[in-house]
Amino acid sequence: MQLKTKRVYEPKADGDGMRVLVNRLWPRGLTKAEAAVDLWLKDIAPTTELRRWFHADEGTWEEFRERYLAELDGNPEAVDLLRQRIAEGPVTLLYSVKDEARNHAEILKGYILTHR
Repeated sequence: MQLKTKRVYEPKADGDGMRVLVNRLWPRGLTKAEAAVDLWLKDIAPTTELRRWFHADEGTWEEFRERYLAELDGNPEAVDLLRQRIAEGPVTLLYSVKDEARNHAEILKGYILTHR
């Protein structure tokens, strides 16, 4: 299984495979052509409530991670759709936040790789 993450603001590369945007909101300042998104899977992104809670500095990164994992557990349709795409070939999960280590796409990647 080839699954990686990448900021949506980085240019498309040959090795990206299917580019799946996993944000609930469209990234600011990007046209659809610039983003080169093959699938926008907004239902797999953290809920608006969770995102607002975290960005309001109400919780820690670990709490955010645990809450997002619980959301993924309760969202089998979106997770299964992503798994189907991954079964078809390489997938790059696209996200827009600046932190390349602490972002929901990395949590999602870990979830997909460990929850079969």
